[in-house]
Amino acid sequence: MTGVEPRPRIRHNDYSPLTPPAPGEWTPSLPASVVIPAHGGQHRLDLTLAALAAQTYPGTLTEVIVVDDRSEPPLRLPDLRPENTRIVVGPPGGWGAGHAMNAGIAAAEGEIVQRLDADMVIAREHLESLFRWHHLTDYLVTFGGKKFVEEPTLTPEQVHEAVRRGELESLFDPSALISSSTEQTIRRLDGLRASRNPYQVCTGPTVSVRRALLGEVRGFDPEVVRGQDTEFAYRLAQAGAVFVPDMAAHAVHLGLPAQRGEHREAIVRLVETHLAHRVPLRRDLRKDRARRRLVPYVEIVLDVTGADEPRIREAVDAALGGTLTDVAVTLTGPWPHLAGEDGKARPAPGGPAFGLALVHETFRHDGRVRFAERAAVTAAPVPFRYTAPLGSPPGGDLLERMTKLMTEERLGLLVVGLAGGGTATLERTEAAARARLLAAPGEDLADVVDQTHGVRHTPESDFRPSPADPTYAGDQTGGPAHGNGTRGTGGPARTDGPAHTDGARGTGGGDDGATGAGRTGRGRLGRFRRS
Repeated sequence: MTGVEPRPRIRHNDYSPLTPPAPGEWTPSLPASVVIPAHGGQHRLDLTLAALAAQTYPGTLTEVIVVDDRSEPPLRLPDLRPENTRIVVGPPGGWGAGHAMNAGIAAAEGEIVQRLDADMVIAREHLESLFRWHHLTDYLVTFGGKKFVEEPTLTPEQVHEAVRRGELESLFDPSALISSSTEQTIRRLDGLRASRNPYQVCTGPTVSVRRALLGEVRGFDPEVVRGQDTEFAYRLAQAGAVFVPDMAAHAVHLGLPAQRGEHREAIVRLVETHLAHRVPLRRDLRKDRARRRLVPYVEIVLDVTGADEPRIREAVDAALGGTLTDVAVTLTGPWPHLAGEDGKARPAPGGPAFGLALVHETFRHDGRVRFAERAAVTAAPVPFRYTAPLGSPPGGDLLERMTKLMTEERLGLLVVGLAGGGTATLERTEAAARARLLAAPGEDLADVVDQTHGVRHTPESDFRPSPADPTYAGDQTGGPAHGNGTRGTGGPARTDGPAHTDGARGTGGGDDGATGAGRTGRGRLGRFRRS
């Protein structure tokens, strides 16, 4: 995209409006960087580079960066490799694929950035098949298919010649090739067009993204040493990305899936520990409601400007005391004007800012409460943001019921008419991000959300149980939750995606591919911001 033509408006993950050119029948123009994180495995790297040297995507538009993650002995470049190939050494202070990828991204110059594992032998049209999509628009994540095989005895010359002829799989015994479980999920969900959470199927060995989108999520999390591909894809989803699997970009992975290894259980536990903290949509990993997580499920934004200290404290207690416990509260107000030279609020008894200073002192040690002059443009990586007047905090099981509706109907925005007047909004972070990306100058962002995800208007009473409801536990219109009160019908939201993935990410729910509700009304959301 040059910025001249409007970006295509894709609803959920249905990229059907896009029609890519057939391989070999178009003229590529975007420079691309292939980043290969590697630790040891020189021979496999040699085979990977031999296959890259036979690609149909123009070599003049391609650079290859091998990131040596502190291998002993150090990796070297073989004679048979793409012309523009170099090695960079992973910097000190970290290790693992995510750390190495960030080093490679920092060195890359291409408009498209492709991650490719150092044990992947790719077909000759692999890069071209993935990169053709990026010439259509700039908010796609593309990834290819793969089969697994125990590594046979091969030379780089054999690999290069077979790939050049378009006969990659002739190198391997067909009976020894093991299909990827993610490919079965992709086929079942119409190429992920019907997927609710397509990020869960985006596996790391071969994935490409445009540089602007990559910059939006700031690369990989170097602290995630297992499951970093899922965590990375989750953050791309929160930035509004659409996920496109292209099975024409096929490859063979040298080595069997991680879940077949002897340390499978340990790997799954490590992956799930990382994802439980960083991917709130994995509700199946957050069954312990008393535990604090790194990334909340919902950010609650309350404007405290002009309010007194008891009222603010009551609202925060109600928001934190609800049945949905993995939340964070952002209090917006004139906080910068309270701080002294050391950044701390200075209560002046009797002064006009004394109440706010007390609030700051009350909650500044609580990691769930944040102070800001205004809400950030995006809630990412938090998947939902709830904004309401200070007098209407989401107590009881209100947020559980609302997020349940959002999840079931795949809505991008819920506008709630409050019983006391005014409105509250629950926005889906990925929908808001896509709207900011797609909106024309002056266009209402809620209208764009309606096109890409759907908007619904509803009264607050729809989320308040009646006395006849078995979940009813007395007055739930405000204040802290009632002890260990009934959770209502919300419960943990279901998770989507394959039950078992090739990266040994553990268990998740099934993705049933439901398309959700259609458009349910036009909304206005003044709190959406473009930049």
